[in-house]
Amino acid sequence: MKKGETAAGYNKNIILFLVILTSIVNPFLGAAVNIAIPSIARDFEMNAVSTGWIAMAFLLSSAVFLVPFGKAADIVGRKKIFVYGNLIVALSSLLCALSSSGTMLIASRILQGMGSAMMFGTGMAIITSAFPVNERGKAIGYTVSAVYLGLSTAPFLGGLLTEYFGWRSLFIITIPFGLTIALTAVLAVKTEWAEARGEKFDYGGSVIYMIAVSSFMYGFSKLPDSTAIILTILGAAGLLIFILIELKLDYPVMNIRLFKNNRVFAFSNLAALINYAATFAITFILSLYLQYIKGLSPKGAGILLVTQPLVMMVVASFSGRMSDRHDPRILSSLGMAIISGGLVFLSFLDNATANGYIISSLVILGTGFGLFSSPNTNSIMSAVEKKFLGVASATVGTMRLTGQMVSMGIATMVLNVFIGNAKITGTNHHLFIHSTKIIFILFSILCFIGVFASLARGNRKISE
Repeated sequence: MKKGETAAGYNKNIILFLVILTSIVNPFLGAAVNIAIPSIARDFEMNAVSTGWIAMAFLLSSAVFLVPFGKAADIVGRKKIFVYGNLIVALSSLLCALSSSGTMLIASRILQGMGSAMMFGTGMAIITSAFPVNERGKAIGYTVSAVYLGLSTAPFLGGLLTEYFGWRSLFIITIPFGLTIALTAVLAVKTEWAEARGEKFDYGGSVIYMIAVSSFMYGFSKLPDSTAIILTILGAAGLLIFILIELKLDYPVMNIRLFKNNRVFAFSNLAALINYAATFAITFILSLYLQYIKGLSPKGAGILLVTQPLVMMVVASFSGRMSDRHDPRILSSLGMAIISGGLVFLSFLDNATANGYIISSLVILGTGFGLFSSPNTNSIMSAVEKKFLGVASATVGTMRLTGQMVSMGIATMVLNVFIGNAKITGTNHHLFIHSTKIIFILFSILCFIGVFASLARGNRKISE
């Protein structure tokens, strides 16, 4: 038997390698496009709000499909959903590269988000299934580091590709990865994992969840329009109905009882939701600021923006180990407080702000996020029984994507209020600067609230 190979018919090291690749590609697809948005906007003559939907469509679709596909994978097979997800991402990336209008690009990003949800919703569950308990933490650690690697390379590589080969190259470069991962999984992994085979799939709950989330986030991004207010309220009501229905089902698409009965799990996830809601749109806003206001090229903006994820990757590598010896609640809360401070610094940006000031602010943000993320994830995964590890992993992904959607929703809503449907030009630069100040102040307040949500989880709880 070869090294890493098990009697079950798969090589766990190959599985880890495949999941690591998807963990790099997924955040790259989500973040690299931000740096190319000004170029896309020029090609398709899109306004500030519609360009926000290039990023939002991917996140919204990923979040909407993550939970249903995660449950479907438990029933029909995680490898099968994982393979199909990679194939869909490859196809949708080709469609993005061939897009002839902003509408077609956004539609292709929706399909891309669906494939991404199939990949992300099964990757961590496959790792959990394939690795024994004594090796699982290390494997998950490698996977989390891969996510940060994707985030770190996205601004820099995205900027280079956009400047020298055009924004379409961002999508073309991911096609070989999706095809290779899918083919390797089919040929090298003969095992399937479907512990819930035979269970009924919660179609009703899935439909309610998808409609409610879509309605809420679309409405939220269009506020304060009167129709948007109605959609937001209907979406929030739909989510409440979804929760009430799921609590009554034997086989719900999302296990709400974990939030109801487990304080550490509930507040750790709430802290993660708040954290992503207050941080994801930073790259989107700063990309616009650096290129429209500071006049940097996509490559120059990308080089500057890579600061934050690089610092995140370094800090997260040891904060996770620290959380094994110290209470994750304290580490995570401290990280959230540092992020809040970094956002306050960014709220002072103006036309003449030095690049050194921006870099310093990004270092502070990266330190805070790195200090928060790994201990908070450790807290979530340690708060549940082993049989719920897959559910916990899917929940972490849902909080991440939902938080990212909220973050983009807040940013596009503020831009909509002050700039409306106008393009960002020299005549409204002052309005854009004013918008960024308000956005960063709102994010800072969110993080300040998040500190208390993080502390409210109570003392550390570890499940055997």
